[in-house]
Amino acid sequence: MENYIVSARKYRPMTFDSVVGQTALTTTLKNAIKNDKLAHAYLFCGPRGVGKTTCARIFAKTINCMSPRPDGEACNECESCKAFNEQRSFNIHELDAASNNSVDDIRQLIEQVRIPPQIGKYKVFIIDEVHMLSNQAFNAFLKTLEEPPHHAIFILATTEKHKLLATILSRCQIYDFNRMTVQDIVSHLENVASKEGITYEPKALNVIAQKADGGMRDALSIFDQVSSFCQGNITYQQTIENLNVLDSEYYFRLTDYFLACGNGDPKAQKVDKKVVTENITNCLLTLNEILNKGFDGQHFINGLASHMRNLLVSQDSQTVKLIESNDDIREQYRQQAQRCTPRLLYNAMRLCNDCDLQYRQSQNKRLLVELTLIEIAQAAEGEDVPGSGRSPKKILHPIFTAVAANAVQRTVASKPVSNIAKPVATPIAPTTNTQRSINKSFSIRRTTNDSPSSETGINQKEQNEQTSVVRLKREPTSLIIAWKEFIERLTRDEAAMAQRMKAIEPQMKEGAEAFEVIANNNIVAEELKSIAPRIEQYFSQRIEGNPLKMSIRLRKATDRKRSYTPQESFNRMCKENVALVQLKELLGLEVV
Repeated sequence: MENYIVSARKYRPMTFDSVVGQTALTTTLKNAIKNDKLAHAYLFCGPRGVGKTTCARIFAKTINCMSPRPDGEACNECESCKAFNEQRSFNIHELDAASNNSVDDIRQLIEQVRIPPQIGKYKVFIIDEVHMLSNQAFNAFLKTLEEPPHHAIFILATTEKHKLLATILSRCQIYDFNRMTVQDIVSHLENVASKEGITYEPKALNVIAQKADGGMRDALSIFDQVSSFCQGNITYQQTIENLNVLDSEYYFRLTDYFLACGNGDPKAQKVDKKVVTENITNCLLTLNEILNKGFDGQHFINGLASHMRNLLVSQDSQTVKLIESNDDIREQYRQQAQRCTPRLLYNAMRLCNDCDLQYRQSQNKRLLVELTLIEIAQAAEGEDVPGSGRSPKKILHPIFTAVAANAVQRTVASKPVSNIAKPVATPIAPTTNTQRSINKSFSIRRTTNDSPSSETGINQKEQNEQTSVVRLKREPTSLIIAWKEFIERLTRDEAAMAQRMKAIEPQMKEGAEAFEVIANNNIVAEELKSIAPRIEQYFSQRIEGNPLKMSIRLRKATDRKRSYTPQESFNRMCKENVALVQLKELLGLEVV
Protein backbone atom coordinates (compact mmCIF):
# COMPACT_ATOMS: atom_id res chain seq x y z
CA MET A 1 0.00 0.00 0.00
CA GLU A 2 1.40 3.36 -1.04
CA ASN A 3 2.23 5.73 1.79
CA TYR A 4 -0.21 8.60 2.06
CA ILE A 5 1.22 12.16 2.10
CA VAL A 6 -0.90 14.99 3.37
CA SER A 7 -1.60 17.84 0.98
CA ALA A 8 0.37 20.34 3.07
CA ARG A 9 3.56 18.33 2.37
CA LYS A 10 2.69 16.93 -1.03
CA TYR A 11 1.91 20.34 -2.55
CA ARG A 12 4.57 22.35 -0.70
CA PRO A 13 5.99 24.91 -3.18
CA MET A 14 9.39 24.08 -4.71
CA THR A 15 9.95 27.38 -6.55
CA PHE A 16 9.41 31.05 -5.79
CA ASP A 17 6.68 31.31 -8.42
CA SER A 18 4.65 28.55 -6.79
CA VAL A 19 4.55 30.36 -3.42
CA VAL A 20 1.01 31.66 -2.85
CA GLY A 21 0.23 35.15 -1.56
CA GLN A 22 3.80 36.44 -1.01
CA THR A 23 4.61 37.96 -4.39
CA ALA A 24 6.44 41.01 -3.06
CA LEU A 25 8.77 38.97 -0.85
CA THR A 26 9.60 36.33 -3.45
CA THR A 27 10.34 39.02 -6.05
CA THR A 28 12.71 40.75 -3.65
CA LEU A 29 14.57 37.52 -2.91
CA LYS A 30 14.87 36.61 -6.60
CA ASN A 31 16.24 40.04 -7.45
CA ALA A 32 18.78 39.78 -4.65
CA ILE A 33 19.97 36.43 -6.03
CA LYS A 34 20.17 37.69 -9.64
CA ASN A 35 22.11 40.81 -8.61
CA ASP A 36 24.34 38.83 -6.23
CA LYS A 37 23.42 41.08 -3.27
CA LEU A 38 22.90 38.58 -0.51
CA ALA A 39 22.79 39.54 3.15
CA HIS A 40 24.41 37.35 5.78
CA ALA A 41 21.25 37.13 7.96
CA TYR A 42 17.53 37.16 7.20
CA LEU A 43 14.52 37.16 9.50
CA PHE A 44 11.26 35.72 8.15
CA CYS A 45 8.34 36.56 10.46
CA GLY A 46 4.58 36.29 10.15
CA PRO A 47 1.55 34.12 11.09
CA ARG A 48 1.63 30.34 11.05
CA GLY A 49 1.40 28.46 7.78
CA VAL A 50 2.11 31.34 5.38
CA GLY A 51 5.35 30.00 3.84
CA LYS A 52 8.24 31.19 6.02
CA THR A 53 10.13 27.90 6.20
CA THR A 54 9.18 27.05 2.61
CA CYS A 55 10.64 30.29 1.29
CA ALA A 56 13.75 29.75 3.40
CA ARG A 57 14.32 26.32 1.82
CA ILE A 58 13.69 27.60 -1.72
CA PHE A 59 16.07 30.48 -1.09
CA ALA A 60 18.76 28.12 0.25
CA LYS A 61 18.43 25.84 -2.79
CA THR A 62 18.48 28.70 -5.28
CA ILE A 63 21.61 30.46 -4.01
CA ASN A 64 23.56 27.16 -4.25
CA CYS A 65 22.26 26.31 -7.73
CA MET A 66 25.17 25.91 -10.17
CA SER A 67 23.23 27.09 -13.22
CA PRO A 68 20.31 29.30 -12.11
CA ARG A 69 17.65 30.30 -14.61
CA PRO A 70 17.43 33.88 -15.93
CA ASP A 71 14.26 34.56 -13.89
CA GLY A 72 16.09 33.81 -10.63
CA GLU A 73 14.75 30.28 -10.10
CA ALA A 74 16.84 27.15 -9.48
CA CYS A 75 17.44 24.80 -12.39
CA ASN A 76 16.55 21.60 -10.46
CA GLU A 77 19.04 19.71 -12.66
CA CYS A 78 22.46 20.38 -11.13
CA GLU A 79 23.99 18.23 -8.41
CA SER A 80 23.22 20.78 -5.69
CA CYS A 81 19.54 21.01 -6.65
CA LYS A 82 19.20 17.23 -6.89
CA ALA A 83 20.81 16.81 -3.46
CA PHE A 84 18.37 19.31 -2.02
CA ASN A 85 15.32 17.72 -3.67
CA GLU A 86 16.40 14.31 -2.39
CA GLN A 87 17.00 15.74 1.11
CA ARG A 88 20.67 14.77 1.22
CA SER A 89 22.29 18.20 0.88
CA PHE A 90 25.04 19.01 3.40
CA ASN A 91 24.88 22.72 2.64
CA ILE A 92 21.51 23.29 4.32
CA HIS A 93 21.13 22.84 8.05
CA GLU A 94 17.81 23.24 9.86
CA LEU A 95 17.60 23.77 13.61
CA ASP A 96 14.37 23.63 15.62
CA ALA A 97 14.93 26.28 18.28
CA ALA A 98 11.90 25.07 20.23
CA SER A 99 13.73 21.90 21.27
CA ASN A 100 17.35 23.10 20.83
CA ASN A 101 17.34 26.38 22.71
CA SER A 102 20.31 26.08 25.05
CA VAL A 103 23.78 27.64 24.87
CA ASP A 104 25.33 24.26 24.05
CA ASP A 105 23.11 23.88 20.98
CA ILE A 106 24.18 27.28 19.69
CA ARG A 107 27.84 26.43 20.33
CA GLN A 108 27.50 23.28 18.22
CA LEU A 109 25.91 25.39 15.49
CA ILE A 110 28.80 27.86 15.61
CA GLU A 111 31.28 24.96 15.21
CA GLN A 112 29.44 23.85 12.05
CA VAL A 113 29.53 27.40 10.68
CA ARG A 114 33.31 27.32 10.48
CA ILE A 115 33.34 24.37 8.03
CA PRO A 116 33.09 25.58 4.39
CA PRO A 117 30.64 23.92 1.94
CA GLN A 118 31.75 20.92 -0.13
CA ILE A 119 29.42 21.60 -3.06
CA GLY A 120 28.10 25.06 -3.89
CA LYS A 121 29.02 28.49 -2.55
CA TYR A 122 27.05 28.84 0.69
CA LYS A 123 26.11 26.97 3.81
CA VAL A 124 22.62 28.01 4.88
CA PHE A 125 21.46 27.65 8.48
CA ILE A 126 17.67 27.80 8.93
CA ILE A 127 16.66 28.32 12.58
CA ASP A 128 12.92 27.81 12.99
CA GLU A 129 10.94 29.24 15.93
CA VAL A 130 13.97 31.34 16.82
CA HIS A 131 12.05 33.24 19.51
CA MET A 132 12.27 30.10 21.70
CA LEU A 133 16.03 30.52 22.22
CA SER A 134 17.05 31.47 25.75
CA ASN A 135 18.66 34.84 26.47
CA GLN A 136 22.00 33.13 27.09
CA ALA A 137 21.75 31.38 23.71
CA PHE A 138 20.91 34.67 22.00
CA ASN A 139 23.90 36.37 23.58
CA ALA A 140 26.20 33.52 22.54
CA PHE A 141 24.86 33.79 18.98
CA LEU A 142 25.25 37.56 18.59
CA LYS A 143 28.90 37.73 17.51
CA THR A 144 28.58 34.97 14.93
CA LEU A 145 25.34 36.44 13.58
CA GLU A 146 26.97 39.86 13.17
CA GLU A 147 30.22 38.71 11.50
CA PRO A 148 29.81 35.19 10.09
CA PRO A 149 32.21 33.63 7.56
CA HIS A 150 31.63 34.71 3.96
CA HIS A 151 30.20 31.29 3.09
CA ALA A 152 27.54 31.27 5.89
CA ILE A 153 24.01 32.64 5.61
CA PHE A 154 21.51 32.55 8.45
CA ILE A 155 17.72 32.49 7.94
CA LEU A 156 15.72 32.92 11.13
CA ALA A 157 11.99 32.17 11.15
CA THR A 158 9.52 33.11 13.87
CA THR A 159 5.84 33.76 14.46
CA GLU A 160 6.50 36.16 17.37
CA LYS A 161 8.97 38.83 16.30
CA HIS A 162 8.27 40.96 19.39
CA LYS A 163 9.99 38.33 21.58
CA LEU A 164 13.35 38.75 19.84
CA LEU A 165 16.09 40.94 21.25
CA ALA A 166 16.66 44.27 19.56
CA THR A 167 20.29 43.26 19.00
CA ILE A 168 19.09 40.29 16.92
CA LEU A 169 16.66 42.38 14.87
CA SER A 170 19.30 44.97 14.05
CA ARG A 171 21.60 42.30 12.52
CA CYS A 172 19.00 40.88 10.10
CA GLN A 173 17.08 41.86 7.01
CA ILE A 174 13.46 41.55 8.14
CA TYR A 175 10.76 40.15 5.84
CA ASP A 176 7.17 40.29 7.12
CA PHE A 177 4.92 37.63 5.57
CA ASN A 178 1.26 38.44 5.00
CA ARG A 179 -1.78 36.45 6.05
CA MET A 180 -3.33 34.51 3.23
CA THR A 181 -6.47 36.06 1.82
CA VAL A 182 -9.59 33.97 1.36
CA GLN A 183 -9.35 34.36 -2.40
CA ASP A 184 -5.74 33.08 -2.49
CA ILE A 185 -6.60 30.07 -0.33
CA VAL A 186 -9.67 29.20 -2.39
CA SER A 187 -7.67 29.46 -5.61
CA HIS A 188 -4.96 27.14 -4.28
CA LEU A 189 -7.53 24.65 -2.95
CA GLU A 190 -9.20 24.55 -6.36
CA ASN A 191 -5.82 23.74 -7.92
CA VAL A 192 -5.19 20.95 -5.40
CA ALA A 193 -8.72 19.55 -5.87
CA SER A 194 -8.32 19.42 -9.63
CA LYS A 195 -4.99 17.53 -9.30
CA GLU A 196 -6.50 15.10 -6.81
CA GLY A 197 -9.67 14.56 -8.88
CA ILE A 198 -11.96 15.86 -6.14
CA THR A 199 -15.23 17.61 -6.98
CA TYR A 200 -16.30 20.55 -4.87
CA GLU A 201 -18.76 23.37 -4.39
CA PRO A 202 -17.24 26.89 -4.36
CA LYS A 203 -19.14 27.76 -1.18
CA ALA A 204 -17.59 24.76 0.58
CA LEU A 205 -14.04 25.85 -0.28
CA ASN A 206 -14.90 29.34 0.91
CA VAL A 207 -15.93 27.94 4.31
CA ILE A 208 -12.64 26.04 4.52
CA ALA A 209 -10.69 29.20 3.67
CA GLN A 210 -12.45 31.22 6.35
CA LYS A 211 -11.93 28.45 8.90
CA ALA A 212 -8.17 28.45 8.13
CA ASP A 213 -7.90 32.07 9.34
CA GLY A 214 -5.15 33.12 6.92
CA GLY A 215 -2.97 29.98 7.12
CA MET A 216 -2.40 27.90 4.00
CA ARG A 217 -1.16 24.88 5.95
CA ASP A 218 -4.32 24.94 8.08
CA ALA A 219 -6.44 25.22 4.95
CA LEU A 220 -4.82 22.17 3.36
CA SER A 221 -5.20 20.16 6.56
CA ILE A 222 -8.92 21.05 6.77
CA PHE A 223 -9.27 20.24 3.07
CA ASP A 224 -7.89 16.74 3.65
CA GLN A 225 -10.25 16.25 6.59
CA VAL A 226 -13.34 17.35 4.68
CA SER A 227 -12.43 15.40 1.54
CA SER A 228 -12.14 12.24 3.63
CA PHE A 229 -15.55 12.89 5.18
CA CYS A 230 -17.17 13.66 1.81
CA GLN A 231 -15.35 10.84 -0.03
CA GLY A 232 -14.15 12.94 -2.93
CA ASN A 233 -17.25 15.15 -3.36
CA ILE A 234 -17.01 18.22 -1.15
CA THR A 235 -20.41 19.86 -0.64
CA TYR A 236 -21.32 22.92 1.36
CA GLN A 237 -23.75 21.14 3.66
CA GLN A 238 -21.33 18.34 4.49
CA THR A 239 -18.52 20.84 5.05
CA ILE A 240 -20.37 22.90 7.65
CA GLU A 241 -21.56 19.69 9.30
CA ASN A 242 -18.05 18.26 9.53
CA LEU A 243 -16.43 21.51 10.68
CA ASN A 244 -19.32 22.42 13.01
CA VAL A 245 -19.71 25.79 11.31
CA LEU A 246 -22.93 27.75 11.76
CA ASP A 247 -24.67 28.07 8.42
CA SER A 248 -24.80 31.67 7.16
CA GLU A 249 -28.36 31.02 5.99
CA TYR A 250 -29.47 31.31 9.61
CA TYR A 251 -28.25 34.91 9.71
CA PHE A 252 -29.93 35.76 6.41
CA ARG A 253 -33.15 34.24 7.74
CA LEU A 254 -32.96 36.20 11.01
CA THR A 255 -32.35 39.42 9.10
CA ASP A 256 -35.46 38.74 7.04
CA TYR A 257 -37.43 38.37 10.28
CA PHE A 258 -36.01 41.69 11.53
CA LEU A 259 -36.94 43.45 8.31
CA ALA A 260 -40.44 42.02 8.48
CA CYS A 261 -40.91 43.90 11.76
CA GLY A 262 -40.42 47.21 9.92
CA ASN A 263 -37.95 49.01 7.73
CA GLY A 264 -36.17 50.80 10.58
CA ASP A 265 -37.47 54.20 9.45
CA PRO A 266 -39.08 56.10 12.37
CA LYS A 267 -41.15 58.18 9.91
CA ALA A 268 -42.59 55.14 8.22
CA GLN A 269 -46.00 53.80 9.08
CA LYS A 270 -45.94 51.18 11.81
CA VAL A 271 -46.59 47.62 10.76
CA ASP A 272 -49.17 45.40 12.33
CA LYS A 273 -48.24 44.46 15.90
CA LYS A 274 -49.37 40.92 15.19
CA VAL A 275 -46.82 40.66 12.37
CA VAL A 276 -44.10 41.97 14.70
CA THR A 277 -44.99 39.40 17.35
CA GLU A 278 -44.94 36.55 14.83
CA ASN A 279 -41.49 37.50 13.54
CA ILE A 280 -40.05 37.89 17.04
CA THR A 281 -41.39 34.41 17.76
CA ASN A 282 -39.64 33.12 14.63
CA CYS A 283 -36.39 34.72 15.82
CA LEU A 284 -36.58 32.94 19.16
CA LEU A 285 -37.40 29.61 17.51
CA THR A 286 -34.43 30.02 15.16
CA LEU A 287 -32.16 30.69 18.13
CA ASN A 288 -33.48 27.57 19.84
CA GLU A 289 -32.70 25.53 16.73
CA ILE A 290 -29.14 26.89 16.66
CA LEU A 291 -28.54 26.17 20.35
CA ASN A 292 -29.92 22.64 19.99
CA LYS A 293 -27.24 21.95 17.38
CA GLY A 294 -24.59 22.60 20.01
CA PHE A 295 -23.51 26.11 19.06
CA ASP A 296 -22.52 28.52 21.79
CA GLY A 297 -24.59 31.65 22.30
CA GLN A 298 -21.56 33.94 22.19
CA HIS A 299 -20.40 32.32 18.95
CA PHE A 300 -23.86 32.95 17.49
CA ILE A 301 -24.01 36.60 18.58
CA ASN A 302 -20.53 37.29 17.17
CA GLY A 303 -21.57 35.73 13.89
CA LEU A 304 -24.70 37.91 13.81
CA ALA A 305 -22.58 41.02 14.41
CA SER A 306 -20.29 40.01 11.54
CA HIS A 307 -23.33 39.45 9.33
CA MET A 308 -24.67 42.95 10.09
CA ARG A 309 -21.22 44.38 9.39
CA ASN A 310 -21.14 42.64 6.01
CA LEU A 311 -24.58 44.03 5.17
CA LEU A 312 -23.36 47.51 6.05
CA VAL A 313 -20.27 47.35 3.82
CA SER A 314 -22.38 45.83 1.03
CA GLN A 315 -24.37 49.04 0.76
CA ASP A 316 -21.39 50.79 -0.85
CA SER A 317 -19.70 49.55 -4.00
CA GLN A 318 -16.32 50.73 -2.69
CA THR A 319 -16.50 48.77 0.58
CA VAL A 320 -18.12 45.59 -0.72
CA LYS A 321 -14.62 44.22 -1.40
CA LEU A 322 -14.10 44.04 2.37
CA ILE A 323 -16.29 40.92 2.43
CA GLU A 324 -14.01 37.89 2.20
CA SER A 325 -16.35 35.57 0.31
CA ASN A 326 -17.04 34.40 -3.20
CA ASP A 327 -19.13 36.34 -5.68
CA ASP A 328 -22.33 34.40 -5.00
CA ILE A 329 -22.34 35.21 -1.29
CA ARG A 330 -21.43 38.85 -2.01
CA GLU A 331 -24.41 39.12 -4.30
CA GLN A 332 -26.65 37.64 -1.61
CA TYR A 333 -25.34 40.23 0.86
CA ARG A 334 -25.87 43.03 -1.67
CA GLN A 335 -29.49 42.08 -2.30
CA GLN A 336 -30.38 41.92 1.39
CA ALA A 337 -28.42 45.13 2.16
CA GLN A 338 -30.67 47.07 -0.23
CA ARG A 339 -33.61 46.36 2.08
CA CYS A 340 -31.81 47.47 5.25
CA THR A 341 -31.45 51.01 6.54
CA PRO A 342 -28.17 52.20 8.08
CA ARG A 343 -30.05 52.96 11.30
CA LEU A 344 -31.11 49.33 11.69
CA LEU A 345 -27.61 48.02 10.98
CA TYR A 346 -25.97 50.47 13.39
CA ASN A 347 -28.35 49.54 16.18
CA ALA A 348 -28.00 45.80 15.51
CA MET A 349 -24.19 45.93 15.59
CA ARG A 350 -24.21 47.99 18.78
CA LEU A 351 -26.65 45.62 20.48
CA CYS A 352 -24.63 42.56 19.45
CA ASN A 353 -21.45 44.17 20.74
CA ASP A 354 -23.09 44.97 24.09
CA CYS A 355 -24.36 41.39 24.33
CA ASP A 356 -20.87 40.04 23.64
CA LEU A 357 -19.38 42.22 26.39
CA GLN A 358 -22.02 41.16 28.94
CA TYR A 359 -22.12 37.47 27.99
CA ARG A 360 -19.45 36.20 30.39
CA GLN A 361 -20.92 38.04 33.40
CA SER A 362 -24.50 37.03 32.68
CA GLN A 363 -26.08 34.35 34.87
CA ASN A 364 -28.77 33.60 32.28
CA LYS A 365 -26.88 33.66 28.99
CA ARG A 366 -29.72 32.43 26.83
CA LEU A 367 -32.04 35.14 28.13
CA LEU A 368 -29.40 37.76 27.31
CA VAL A 369 -29.20 36.59 23.69
CA GLU A 370 -33.00 36.42 23.39
CA LEU A 371 -33.36 39.96 24.73
CA THR A 372 -30.81 41.13 22.16
CA LEU A 373 -32.83 39.60 19.32
CA ILE A 374 -36.02 41.22 20.63
CA GLU A 375 -34.33 44.63 20.87
CA ILE A 376 -32.99 44.35 17.32
CA ALA A 377 -36.48 43.52 16.11
CA GLN A 378 -37.87 46.55 17.96
CA ALA A 379 -35.13 48.70 16.44
CA ALA A 380 -36.21 47.49 13.01
CA GLU A 381 -39.76 48.42 13.93
CA GLY A 382 -38.63 52.04 14.25
CA GLU A 383 -38.70 52.37 18.03
CA ASP A 384 -35.89 53.61 20.26
CA VAL A 385 -35.52 50.84 22.80
CA PRO A 386 -33.38 50.71 25.94
CA GLY A 387 -29.93 49.42 25.16
CA SER A 388 -30.19 50.25 21.47
CA GLY A 389 -27.47 52.84 21.84
CA ARG A 390 -29.78 55.72 20.88
CA SER A 391 -30.36 58.36 23.52
CA PRO A 392 -33.84 59.86 23.96
CA LYS A 393 -34.75 62.57 21.53
CA LYS A 394 -33.54 65.97 22.71
CA ILE A 395 -35.63 68.96 21.67
CA LEU A 396 -34.08 72.39 22.20
CA HIS A 397 -36.81 74.79 23.27
CA PRO A 398 -36.37 78.60 23.01
CA ILE A 399 -35.28 79.92 26.40
CA PHE A 400 -34.81 83.69 26.23
CA THR A 401 -38.39 84.44 25.21
CA ALA A 402 -39.77 82.20 27.95
CA VAL A 403 -37.54 83.78 30.60
CA ALA A 404 -38.59 87.29 29.61
CA ALA A 405 -42.27 86.36 29.64
CA ASN A 406 -42.01 84.76 33.10
CA ALA A 407 -40.21 87.82 34.43
CA VAL A 408 -42.95 90.13 33.18
CA GLN A 409 -45.62 87.96 34.81
CA ARG A 410 -43.79 88.09 38.13
CA THR A 411 -43.41 91.86 37.84
CA VAL A 412 -47.09 92.42 37.10
CA ALA A 413 -48.12 90.11 39.94
CA SER A 414 -45.89 91.96 42.42
CA LYS A 415 -47.08 95.51 41.65
CA PRO A 416 -50.14 95.56 43.96
CA VAL A 417 -48.14 94.18 46.89
CA SER A 418 -45.49 96.87 47.37
CA ASN A 419 -45.78 100.65 47.23
CA ILE A 420 -42.04 101.20 47.18
CA ALA A 421 -40.76 102.97 44.08
CA LYS A 422 -39.44 100.49 41.55
CA PRO A 423 -38.05 100.73 38.03
CA VAL A 424 -40.89 100.27 35.56
CA ALA A 425 -40.60 97.07 33.54
CA THR A 426 -40.75 97.61 29.80
CA PRO A 427 -43.85 95.92 28.40
CA ILE A 428 -43.29 93.27 25.76
CA ALA A 429 -45.25 93.75 22.57
CA PRO A 430 -47.31 90.87 21.23
CA THR A 431 -45.17 88.50 19.25
CA THR A 432 -45.94 88.30 15.57
CA ASN A 433 -45.58 85.18 13.48
CA THR A 434 -42.32 86.46 12.01
CA GLN A 435 -40.91 87.23 15.44
CA ARG A 436 -42.09 83.87 16.74
CA SER A 437 -40.14 82.04 14.06
CA ILE A 438 -37.05 84.12 14.82
CA ASN A 439 -37.26 83.42 18.56
CA LYS A 440 -37.31 79.66 17.95
CA SER A 441 -33.67 79.79 16.86
CA PHE A 442 -31.23 79.38 19.73
CA SER A 443 -28.37 81.87 19.93
CA ILE A 444 -25.88 82.69 22.67
CA ARG A 445 -25.44 86.28 21.44
CA ARG A 446 -28.12 88.74 22.47
CA THR A 447 -29.47 91.48 20.26
CA THR A 448 -29.77 95.09 21.43
CA ASN A 449 -33.54 94.90 21.43
CA ASP A 450 -33.95 92.08 23.97
CA SER A 451 -31.03 92.82 26.31
CA PRO A 452 -30.17 95.75 28.61
CA SER A 453 -27.41 98.23 27.98
CA SER A 454 -23.84 96.94 28.08
CA GLU A 455 -22.99 99.49 30.79
CA THR A 456 -25.24 97.86 33.38
CA GLY A 457 -24.35 94.24 32.56
CA ILE A 458 -27.46 92.95 34.41
CA ASN A 459 -29.91 91.01 32.28
CA GLN A 460 -33.64 91.50 32.17
CA LYS A 461 -34.25 88.46 34.38
CA GLU A 462 -32.25 89.95 37.28
CA GLN A 463 -33.96 93.35 37.01
CA ASN A 464 -37.42 91.84 37.05
CA GLU A 465 -36.58 89.58 40.01
CA GLN A 466 -35.35 92.59 41.99
CA THR A 467 -38.65 94.46 41.57
CA SER A 468 -40.46 91.76 43.54
CA VAL A 469 -38.11 91.91 46.57
CA VAL A 470 -38.25 94.47 49.42
CA ARG A 471 -35.20 96.75 49.43
CA LEU A 472 -32.71 96.57 52.29
CA LYS A 473 -32.10 99.27 54.86
CA ARG A 474 -28.96 101.32 54.59
CA GLU A 475 -26.64 99.65 57.13
CA PRO A 476 -23.31 97.70 57.09
CA THR A 477 -24.93 94.28 57.12
CA SER A 478 -26.99 95.21 54.06
CA LEU A 479 -23.78 95.84 52.16
CA ILE A 480 -22.55 92.31 52.88
CA ILE A 481 -25.90 90.78 51.87
CA ALA A 482 -26.03 92.69 48.58
CA TRP A 483 -22.36 91.93 47.93
CA LYS A 484 -22.94 88.17 48.28
CA GLU A 485 -26.07 88.34 46.14
CA PHE A 486 -24.12 90.08 43.39
CA ILE A 487 -21.43 87.38 43.53
CA GLU A 488 -24.06 84.67 43.01
CA ARG A 489 -25.26 86.46 39.86
CA LEU A 490 -21.91 86.43 38.14
CA THR A 491 -21.62 84.22 35.06
CA ARG A 492 -19.51 81.09 34.66
CA ASP A 493 -16.93 83.07 32.72
CA GLU A 494 -16.50 85.24 35.82
CA ALA A 495 -16.04 82.34 38.24
CA ALA A 496 -12.46 83.35 39.05
CA MET A 497 -13.58 86.90 39.87
CA ALA A 498 -16.36 85.53 42.07
CA GLN A 499 -13.85 83.54 44.13
CA ARG A 500 -11.74 86.65 44.68
CA MET A 501 -14.76 88.72 45.67
CA LYS A 502 -15.78 86.14 48.29
CA ALA A 503 -12.62 87.05 50.23
CA ILE A 504 -13.61 90.77 50.29
CA GLU A 505 -16.14 92.49 52.58
CA PRO A 506 -17.44 95.96 51.67
CA GLN A 507 -17.31 98.57 54.42
CA MET A 508 -19.61 101.59 54.84
CA LYS A 509 -17.77 104.91 54.73
CA GLU A 510 -18.58 107.99 56.77
CA GLY A 511 -21.72 109.73 55.68
CA ALA A 512 -23.29 106.46 54.48
CA GLU A 513 -23.19 107.70 50.88
CA ALA A 514 -20.34 105.44 49.75
CA PHE A 515 -18.71 102.13 50.57
CA GLU A 516 -15.18 100.88 50.28
CA VAL A 517 -13.61 97.56 49.25
CA ILE A 518 -10.01 96.56 49.91
CA ALA A 519 -8.16 94.64 47.19
CA ASN A 520 -5.24 92.37 48.02
CA ASN A 521 -3.26 93.31 44.90
CA ASN A 522 -3.34 95.44 41.76
CA ILE A 523 -4.85 92.67 39.60
CA VAL A 524 -7.90 92.35 41.86
CA ALA A 525 -8.20 96.13 42.00
CA GLU A 526 -8.28 96.43 38.22
CA GLU A 527 -10.92 93.70 37.93
CA LEU A 528 -13.08 95.44 40.55
CA LYS A 529 -12.80 98.72 38.66
CA SER A 530 -14.03 97.04 35.49
CA ILE A 531 -17.25 95.84 37.14
CA ALA A 532 -17.70 98.79 39.54
CA PRO A 533 -20.61 100.32 37.53
CA ARG A 534 -22.48 97.04 37.71
CA ILE A 535 -21.93 96.74 41.46
CA GLU A 536 -23.05 100.34 42.11
CA GLN A 537 -26.22 99.93 40.07
CA TYR A 538 -27.09 96.66 41.82
CA PHE A 539 -26.52 98.22 45.25
CA SER A 540 -28.66 101.24 44.36
CA GLN A 541 -31.53 98.96 43.38
CA ARG A 542 -31.08 96.63 46.36
CA ILE A 543 -30.46 99.16 49.16
CA GLU A 544 -32.87 101.99 49.85
CA GLY A 545 -31.84 105.64 49.73
CA ASN A 546 -29.52 107.51 47.41
CA PRO A 547 -27.18 105.56 45.10
CA LEU A 548 -23.95 104.39 46.72
CA LYS A 549 -20.52 104.99 45.28
CA MET A 550 -17.79 102.33 45.50
CA SER A 551 -14.16 103.15 46.16
CA ILE A 552 -11.29 100.72 45.82
CA ARG A 553 -7.93 100.76 47.59
CA LEU A 554 -5.07 98.32 48.04
CA ARG A 555 -4.63 96.48 51.32
CA LYS A 556 -1.91 97.85 53.61
CA ALA A 557 0.01 96.14 56.35
CA THR A 558 -1.87 98.15 58.95
CA ASP A 559 -5.27 97.01 57.69
CA ARG A 560 -7.24 94.67 59.82
CA LYS A 561 -6.22 91.04 59.43
CA ARG A 562 -8.87 88.75 58.05
CA SER A 563 -10.28 86.16 60.46
CA TYR A 564 -9.71 82.60 59.43
CA THR A 565 -10.60 80.59 62.58
CA PRO A 566 -13.83 80.68 64.63
CA GLN A 567 -11.94 82.11 67.60
CA GLU A 568 -10.52 84.97 65.51
CA SER A 569 -13.96 85.74 64.14
CA PHE A 570 -15.46 85.76 67.63
CA ASN A 571 -12.74 88.09 68.96
CA ARG A 572 -13.33 90.50 66.11
CA MET A 573 -17.07 90.49 66.79
CA CYS A 574 -16.46 91.12 70.50
CA LYS A 575 -14.51 94.27 69.67
CA GLU A 576 -17.48 95.57 67.75
CA ASN A 577 -20.06 94.46 70.35
CA VAL A 578 -18.89 94.01 73.95
CA ALA A 579 -22.22 92.44 74.95
CA LEU A 580 -21.18 89.22 73.20
CA VAL A 581 -18.58 88.56 75.92
CA GLN A 582 -21.18 88.94 78.66
CA LEU A 583 -23.60 86.70 76.76
CA LYS A 584 -20.90 84.01 76.39
CA GLU A 585 -20.11 84.08 80.12
CA LEU A 586 -23.74 84.16 81.16
CA LEU A 587 -24.71 81.11 79.09
CA GLY A 588 -21.41 79.27 79.54
CA LEU A 589 -20.83 78.98 75.78
CA GLU A 590 -17.68 77.80 74.03
CA VAL A 591 -16.29 78.78 70.66
CA VAL A 592 -16.05 75.67 68.47
